[in-house]
Amino acid sequence: MDKRSLFYWSREFVKSLDAGQDYKELPRVITINILNFEFLSDGNFHSCFHLREDKDRILLTDALEIHYIDMVKWRKLSDIDIDLDHNPLHRWLIWLNPNSPPELVEEAVNMDDAILKAKEKQDYILSDEEALRNYEMRQLGHWDYINSLEYARDEGIEQGTNEGMKRGKAEIARKLKARGRPIDEIAEDTGLPLKDIERL
Repeated sequence: MDKRSLFYWSREFVKSLDAGQDYKELPRVITINILNFEFLSDGNFHSCFHLREDKDRILLTDALEIHYIDMVKWRKLSDIDIDLDHNPLHRWLIWLNPNSPPELVEEAVNMDDAILKAKEKQDYILSDEEALRNYEMRQLGHWDYINSLEYARDEGIEQGTNEGMKRGKAEIARKLKARGRPIDEIAEDTGLPLKDIERL
């Protein structure tokens, strides 16, 4: 999970600078990982990481910020520990947690304009058949991708090569292409070159 977070962070960071632009124009990139499993055994449900010097803890740059939100630990909090009035993160997690009581979700939504806007966007997607179909296709593609990578990884380990992984990525790209996903998205999700995807 740590390397995966860094991979996604670095991709967004690099993509934000066009050719000829100065490095000073690189923005902060904040990665937020909402996990349904325990990733860090110690600490609170919310951990935040930066680049700091080891001994004196001097911050090198604020360009990198990676958050991990552990929903397993969050769900273990007692009602007394949840502070909807003063903690926006608590309000968001009440809304994102499918196990939250509906009346508590409604309270969180009514307290926070940002969550209200997100809920309106969600309601629109759920009411718009075309938008919902596109969302479901993207989710399907993502699940297919994860499953194929797992299969390819196991096959690659058995063969002692990366060949299984390459075949798995090509198979996923083929499925995504058949579903009408844009080629540049397929390349981003699978890591395959555009020319290879076009040939499929």
